[in-house]
Amino acid sequence: MNGLLVGRSAELAGLVRVLQSAADGTAGVALVGGDAGIGKTRLTTELVAAARERGFHVLVGQCAELGDALPYLPLADALRGAEPAVRDAAAAHPMLGQLLPGMESAPSTGLTQQRLFGSLLGLLADVQPVLFVIEDLHWADRSTRDLLVFLSRMVQSERVCVVGTYRTDDLHRRHPLRSVLAELKRLPTVMSVELGPLASGEMSDYIATLGEVDAQGLGLIVSRAEGNPFYAEELFAAMAEGDSLPDGLASLLMSRVEVLSEAGQRVLRAAAVAGRRVEDELLREVSGLPPAEFEEVVREIVSRGLLRVDGYGYAFRHALLQEAVYTDLLPGERTRLHAAFARLLTAPAELAHHHLAGHDLAGALAASVEAGRLAERLGAPAEAHSHYDQALGLWERVPDAAELAGEGRAELAFRSAVMAADSGDNHRAVTQLRALPPTSEVSERLAYYLYETDEDESAIGAAERAVESADDPAALARALATYARTLLWSPRHHEVEAMSSRALETARASGARDAEVGALLTLATYVEHRGDVTRAHELVDTASAESTGDLAMDLRARFHHARIHYEQGLLAHAAEVADDGIRMASETGLKWSTYGTDLRFLRFLIHYVAGEWDQAESVAAGFGARVGTLPEAILSSFALFIEVARDLPAVEGRLSWLRPFWSDELASYMSRGLAAEHALWHGDPAAALGHVRAVLAPMVEGDAGALRMAAIGLWALAELGTTEGADDLRARARVSVETGPTGERGHLGPEGLAWAARVEAEWHRVHGRLDVDLWREVVSAFDFGFVYEVARARWRLAEALLAAGDRDAAQTEWDLARETAGKLRAVPLENALLEFGRRARFGGPGGGGQRHGQRHGAPGDGGLTARELEVVRLVAEGLTNREIAERLFIAQKTVSVHVSNILGKLEVATRTQAAAAARQRGLLE
Repeated sequence: MNGLLVGRSAELAGLVRVLQSAADGTAGVALVGGDAGIGKTRLTTELVAAARERGFHVLVGQCAELGDALPYLPLADALRGAEPAVRDAAAAHPMLGQLLPGMESAPSTGLTQQRLFGSLLGLLADVQPVLFVIEDLHWADRSTRDLLVFLSRMVQSERVCVVGTYRTDDLHRRHPLRSVLAELKRLPTVMSVELGPLASGEMSDYIATLGEVDAQGLGLIVSRAEGNPFYAEELFAAMAEGDSLPDGLASLLMSRVEVLSEAGQRVLRAAAVAGRRVEDELLREVSGLPPAEFEEVVREIVSRGLLRVDGYGYAFRHALLQEAVYTDLLPGERTRLHAAFARLLTAPAELAHHHLAGHDLAGALAASVEAGRLAERLGAPAEAHSHYDQALGLWERVPDAAELAGEGRAELAFRSAVMAADSGDNHRAVTQLRALPPTSEVSERLAYYLYETDEDESAIGAAERAVESADDPAALARALATYARTLLWSPRHHEVEAMSSRALETARASGARDAEVGALLTLATYVEHRGDVTRAHELVDTASAESTGDLAMDLRARFHHARIHYEQGLLAHAAEVADDGIRMASETGLKWSTYGTDLRFLRFLIHYVAGEWDQAESVAAGFGARVGTLPEAILSSFALFIEVARDLPAVEGRLSWLRPFWSDELASYMSRGLAAEHALWHGDPAAALGHVRAVLAPMVEGDAGALRMAAIGLWALAELGTTEGADDLRARARVSVETGPTGERGHLGPEGLAWAARVEAEWHRVHGRLDVDLWREVVSAFDFGFVYEVARARWRLAEALLAAGDRDAAQTEWDLARETAGKLRAVPLENALLEFGRRARFGGPGGGGQRHGQRHGAPGDGGLTARELEVVRLVAEGLTNREIAERLFIAQKTVSVHVSNILGKLEVATRTQAAAAARQRGLLE
């Protein structure tokens, strides 16, 4: 490789911009694609130099041709070659430390892959700024591809730049990297760089940097190289050595090999079988040459630029050269060399590869099983599943397979199915489990995965079979716990308590702590829904008391412990438990696992409800807006609570990213519900009502979420000045209160009851009745600690009190609401209160005070709403109800309701008197 970069200044400038953006605190990802030999590595080498000049730590890892056999190979490669400070920091994270040489892999305690991903995020945060380069992604294993996607989505404000290179000419239609690239290129944080052939002038300049060549030779190289720098280098080298120039790159490369001595060719062929890189001692053993002769031969190969020294071994100068040499091997020669490497290697994944290529099926089976077990411990479930499936594919062709594997075929197939589920492929796991003999263990896992995929009836059937076939107490305990879980929201939910109690008794007798905690959490959810909150707390306390050895179960227990406290309005207790769970998730690298994420968004809600909005906004800043998956979309939706309430500029951008996920019920409930509030604050009640109706349409009757939606919908109807649909919204909310989703009256916590109270008050407001008692109930109901909703309810209570003639009490409530809105920096609410105060002529800061020319002591406007002000102004113009309805695009009946309200609030009897009173109070200006 020469020292000059030619023809790539624009591409390098783009990559440097991403790097500089990372240095400034906005993480970025770049994907560099191009044909083999086009200059991807040369370009990234230049970027690495630029990064080091800027003080970046640099990690460079390379994928290998073994594909999915070696999980996290580029990450391990990068850590092994990192600076001492980075290696020491990595060693402090146990999940990363096991990728370093000489470190043992730890036994799994669950969620291993999520822990490893979280640990890498922690490392990058510890040593930032960081440039992490992953080369040859077209050879990446599944876990590395997952890691790339994870980093691309999760690094946002960190000073981290991730660069991946890949061959475009290797990406056939079904290549697994194609879908990953398509997904990543949609993200705004990802920059795509496609390297095309160099132009003729650029190629001439490039060849000139290689050495002297006459005009005829230069023209020949330029025409033959077709813009590919590597091809040009090989043509230049062949011409310099006086060789003829054969057609085709493979022939050209082999012509360079054939000038070696016979021993040199033999060593290079052995190196090609090893792969892109090989250790010195291993290559010498396979070559069979004496040490002195081997060293002379290798020196010859290196001097001709075919291999280069790489650490304690050698690497081909380019992957194309290794591929050409390997392809040129005779079948028997290739088999013998693979067998020779298999005799010397110890790494299970490499052993499996060489055994299989060497036609040693028994060795391949044994090594595949061991490679699968190692991948499990490393947190690479997709690779573990692949290795186990490879062993299963060889099973019938290998005598004594069970002895070689150390377990029977059914046990191995079960392990493979569990790994498929752990890698996110529940459907594959279900298919594999259904093909196995229905033991209790198989049926229990089948029930669990079916329940996760919402096949509730099938899950219940599988759980029943698990219970019936259990032949030991621990298996029975797990089967009973899963059976209870599958029944929880089914028509047979009344069986849950008895089933959970039986599971607890069996689990405690057999010492199955995981089954005990699972049964405790299911039972806690059941009794909480039935209204026995005290018992629910006791059950979750017991579940959280000690570790199960299963991190997923431990985090689940802490999440539900905090959730129950939160839903009962015990915010301080909820915060304490959530903080404990978040600490556990962070310490174990599980910050981004399912329950690690759930705990963080729950902690955000606790901050939000308790009025700790600066802390809430800080937490929400970590909920990325640029989402690409459903879990990310749901997490992002939570940030809208604070962004909408403070009217932050991020709202519209976040909603635009969330819109594609509105087909999902939960994502729609979260984001469209808040989009409705945003629309209301910005004067678009029709859009708000559309959001509400879209959220309610797929929602199960009786779902408690309908309460908040109904309240927002009624607010929109009041602003629209129509009663159409109000009764339906109130009826929908009452079903949630009276019957719940299971058809039996369930327990609603303080927040649910508060929203139910607000629905009733809003329904009366829609019909023109500002009921003081109802709004007092709303204030009282939200006063369990929901600071913002108390302030919003006081706003409506102040309106009702003013309409009822109790001006002093109205101003008291208004003052309290304004004080809270100001402290929270709840801009839309504060603006609404200021407008109301101006119309009501309330005294005090911002209340509007006394207008110029207004008679001292003149009464206020009587609490007319914005819509009523519009109507009274049109009444003063002399318009009829029909004409007002046409002007405002509302029903004539609705205008009649508004006029009646206006007469009552202004304490007059006729439309003419109403116009006069409005003019006297300055309402027509």
